[in-house]
Amino acid sequence: MLTSIVAFIGAAFLIAMVPGPSTVVIVRRAVVNGRRTGMATVLGNECGVLLWGLAAALGLSALLLASQVAYDVIRIAGAAVLVWMGARALWQARRAGGPDAEPAETAEVSGRRAYWQGLITNFANPKAGVFAVSFLPQFVPQGAPVLLTLLAFSVIWAVVDLVWYLPLVWLAGRMGGVLRRQSVRRRMEQISGAVLVGLGLRLAAQS
Repeated sequence: MLTSIVAFIGAAFLIAMVPGPSTVVIVRRAVVNGRRTGMATVLGNECGVLLWGLAAALGLSALLLASQVAYDVIRIAGAAVLVWMGARALWQARRAGGPDAEPAETAEVSGRRAYWQGLITNFANPKAGVFAVSFLPQFVPQGAPVLLTLLAFSVIWAVVDLVWYLPLVWLAGRMGGVLRRQSVRRRMEQISGAVLVGLGLRLAAQS
């Protein structure tokens, strides 16, 4: 059992290091609105990880593998969310360059909103569901209680993800004084917005 846990932790770290929509959203929130808001986004993302793990443990996410319709519904919904967030960031970047631009300090985002943004970004990604149902069971030792073991691995997966994102949020917050300058922030919004729109369009185009 210990060998399976160690192997799972190593694999989970490797997967957490691969950048995706969640990474873009978390770093953007930490840079633009500070560490506290970035951490709220991380917590939302980890709740999404736990939900996918729970779905995998209960067999619900297997529907994504068995039903093309179910996968496509979540895929299109997730793509729409990413495109919407990217378009919003691009619009904010455009406003920041206008004569009526608001100072960066007034454009605050509540912790609750950041949390929901992290949760939706993660849970609207069907690849996370397919990954959960195909990845987690591989580490269940023979003879171990499947449901309890999958739930434990889901918690470990979320903790590993959290440990990976903590330094990113800290670093983004550390650099926030420079990165939140109006010109730099505008460029940051443009880049993150374009990346989110690109990821959304890519997700929508995939089958």
